[in-house]
Amino acid sequence: MASDLFPSSILSLLGQAAFVWDLATDALAWTGAVEDLFQDIPASTLATGASFSTLLEPSRSVRSDALLNAAAAVGPGCVPYRIEYGIRVSTAAPVCWIEETGVWFAGPDGRPSRVQGIVRINNERHAWDEQLLKLSQHDPLTGELNRAHLIAALAEAIEESARFRTSLSFMLVGIDHLARVNDSFGFDVADEVISTIAGRIRSRLRAGDQLGRFSGNKFGLVLKNCSIDDAQIAVGRFLAAVGGEIVPTRSGPVSATVSIGAVSAPRHARNAEEAINRAQEALAAAKHRRSGSFSMWRPNVERDTQRRVNIRVTDEIVAALNERRIVLAYEPVVSASSREPAFYECLVRMRTDDGQVLLAPDIVPVAERLGLIRLVDHRVLELVVAELSAAPDVSLSLNISPDTTIDPDWWAGIESLMLAHPSLAQRLIVEITETVAIPDLDEVRGFVNRLKSLGAKIAIDDFGAGYTSFRNLRALGVDIVKIDGAFVQNIARSADDRAFVQTLIDLARRLGIKTVAEWVQDEESAQLLRDWGCDYIQGRLIGLASQRRPWPIAAAAAASLAGQAVY
Repeated sequence: MASDLFPSSILSLLGQAAFVWDLATDALAWTGAVEDLFQDIPASTLATGASFSTLLEPSRSVRSDALLNAAAAVGPGCVPYRIEYGIRVSTAAPVCWIEETGVWFAGPDGRPSRVQGIVRINNERHAWDEQLLKLSQHDPLTGELNRAHLIAALAEAIEESARFRTSLSFMLVGIDHLARVNDSFGFDVADEVISTIAGRIRSRLRAGDQLGRFSGNKFGLVLKNCSIDDAQIAVGRFLAAVGGEIVPTRSGPVSATVSIGAVSAPRHARNAEEAINRAQEALAAAKHRRSGSFSMWRPNVERDTQRRVNIRVTDEIVAALNERRIVLAYEPVVSASSREPAFYECLVRMRTDDGQVLLAPDIVPVAERLGLIRLVDHRVLELVVAELSAAPDVSLSLNISPDTTIDPDWWAGIESLMLAHPSLAQRLIVEITETVAIPDLDEVRGFVNRLKSLGAKIAIDDFGAGYTSFRNLRALGVDIVKIDGAFVQNIARSADDRAFVQTLIDLARRLGIKTVAEWVQDEESAQLLRDWGCDYIQGRLIGLASQRRPWPIAAAAAASLAGQAVY
């Protein structure tokens, strides 16, 4: 039996065919399973390289190009090659994918003169490659474009629109309150919601529009040849498609809505990065308005001006930190009865390049908005500790922002400083605003306890401006309450303010909490506060904040303070 197995028989058993291609005559000679491989293809079409090339996809020259490329890459001689191409008799017929492996032999001129090789059907491998390609370009949950290919499609569409002077709309569609679905039903149900919404949006797209998953709860839409007016109409279709009926899931029906932000390109976005940033701004504006709404990005002179200011101020604050231009001003807090200084509140100041000095209200809100307040608070803490070290008889307080109360780096800084200077904590007061104490009582209680364990005292600033109750004050265990100056400044003239401030002082005294009245402006108010039992007062009557230290320090300590490093 084995003696009967000629090479052609072996090839047939393997589903392969061998060929010899004489390039001089263009003749193709075949052996093996030719009929099985090339069903319904006439023998005459397989007889020459030129006629065979008319069947090839995606390029008719794929075989000849392979020979030339191999020659350029390897050089003359006996050179192997491997290619893949599709083949079909007519456009109506399915493509059959062929893998061809061969070797070409050089003629006297060093160029390919004869090719020998083997071909075989490779549909399964091609299908697998296509699947891998699809997975690399598409989101596995929804089957839509993934983020990378969505952005690439957007960039290409913007370039095309700019070239042909057309308009497109890029939209970001955000699923409202998806986190609630996760919490209520689980992530698998949330995935069902995401997949269903993707399908509903897809069903409302035109031919040529592109849909991709931008992030966990957002989709991106590239709508070509779409004006701003067209976008308004399209948004109505999408909102109705998603919110018009409930989403059925394995855990029961779920109600879902989406909010949409859009930008017109290239009119208002010259590239993909601008389009994405502005669509995200528009989406944030839509969500801020209400769930299930739409916002189109439009130029805004005030917003753009404010952003330029933010960039400039950010640079100024960072430069001031690095160049040691963040300094302190000291406002005295005195005993209401004796008028002797009890402690000094340290307020942040920033010296500018042109010699001006910016006050805390000029610095803190901007630093909080731009995410720089933690750096500022780090620097203030360092300066306060240095002052406490240089003046052993002085007590100081410092204000910290809400973000700093949960900043682990700030905690690491104060703990290391307190461990290095354990006696300083007894003379340090940390002030947190009343609004900080409201959102998470347990978290603030932990903050207070950690500070008190170091030996520091805690004050609630601007008390009365928010909603913190005396019950919460007792639970927090604070040492000092600073009564908001808005209620204090008019107590000599306002019966309502007198009643409010007197009540606060009385309740704080019953709880064993010291009180500070802010914004004391006249002697009559100071006398009233003293008579009501207020412990301390501060404000214009006593003296406003000054950068000049109210206490003497040694020359060596002054030199040390001048050389303090920046965090």
